Amino acid sequence: MSKDAFIHKVLPGSPGGPLLFVFHGTGGDESQLVSLGRDLAPQATIISPRGDVSEQGAARFFRRTGEGVYDMDDLARATAKMAEFVKAHVEAATPSAVLGLGYSNGANILASLVFEVPDVFDATVLMHPLIPFEPEVKGSLAGRHILVTAGRRDPICPPNLTARLEAYLRADGADVTVEWHEGGHEVRPNEIEAARRLFAGVAQGV
Repeated sequence: MSKDAFIHKVLPGSPGGPLLFVFHGTGGDESQLVSLGRDLAPQATIISPRGDVSEQGAARFFRRTGEGVYDMDDLARATAKMAEFVKAHVEAATPSAVLGLGYSNGANILASLVFEVPDVFDATVLMHPLIPFEPEVKGSLAGRHILVTAGRRDPICPPNLTARLEAYLRADGADVTVEWHEGGHEVRPNEIEAARRLFAGVAQGV
């Protein structure tokens, strides 16, 4: 397992505190969500990898052949590589909790990690994920806290697929909350507040 499998940024937090992995959206980089992560989890050490796929110069975590049409082989490759990266950092840090935050394409790779290694993350925030396939969860999500945020008029992530993802996660035992707003693919303040509440609750052992 390699802690350096991806170009990444580390923002140290309190010793023995949580570890927060943040995953950027298409065209972002390892700096995109670091300040948001610090705002949401002030005590956490933040680890922010950069996607290793380029789509016409825009960084992503896995390939796609069209909007919402994923290269499933490359998603499997990316998920396995990212799982090793995450586990290497967790083993090195022995944190009080492991948290995840992803937006758009970053939410998609984070969701795929939750399916692949459900015992790693104590709490995850999936902002505007699009999961157009039926996931196979390799284990149980019992006791895991997951927040999904979504826009009712999101042209990229249709509300019906958000509801379907919620159902999949609940069926596998996760404690799921969905935070909606009336807009599109943008992140709004109510999403940020919901994420802050989730991470604060996990830090307090709620």
